Amino acid sequence: MQKTLAIDIGGSGIKVIVLDETGETITERARVETPNPAKPQPILEQIISLAAAQGDFDRISVGFPGVVVGGVIKTAANLDSDWLGFDLQTVLSEKLGKSVRIANDADIQGLGAISGKGVELVVTLGTGFGSALFVDGKLVPNLEMGHHPFRKGETYEEQLGRAALDDIGKKKWNDRLEKAIANLQHLFNCNYIYLGGGNTKKITFELPSNVKVVPNVNGLLGGIALWRD
Repeated sequence: MQKTLAIDIGGSGIKVIVLDETGETITERARVETPNPAKPQPILEQIISLAAAQGDFDRISVGFPGVVVGGVIKTAANLDSDWLGFDLQTVLSEKLGKSVRIANDADIQGLGAISGKGVELVVTLGTGFGSALFVDGKLVPNLEMGHHPFRKGETYEEQLGRAALDDIGKKKWNDRLEKAIANLQHLFNCNYIYLGGGNTKKITFELPSNVKVVPNVNGLLGGIALWRD
């Protein structure tokens, strides 16, 4: 049985768990705060420490908050700029001695949530605003919806990220989120929209029937899908 160490790197926390081949959990999820400043070396040190406490595993999947191409980090809006151009796949494989596959964190959250039918949009509400679009189970690559214009000259992330929530309060943030969901529904004609991330617990309005909140642990559980060839 192939055991997968699933890693979720976030703007506020780093989480790990070991999964079996079917995506069932073998270990308890472990979490530490993301170092500040969130540079590659201290984050790698935390990952290595977390991995050592998880026991045996055969391969590694990583969710990263930015665009990832061939294991190399292309954007990292909510981490340090030292990540740009960093070959995380190669470095992590060398440090832990296992094969590594890396994808955007919202993509992995989506792989753990989608039905695989029709147009399905995943939005993660955390430090930033992550997104992943799937059509009949196939990912539309490198969709960075968070940095697209939303309203009043600002992006989705500027209007709905954690900094905005802290600044304007829960009521206004919910008003904005309700508008954003309607906007994205008109844009993509989604069959389903899935909301993940730590700030989903701040939602106070009734969601449309085709919109649902998915557990944060999907950001780890979806990691097994990176190994389905």
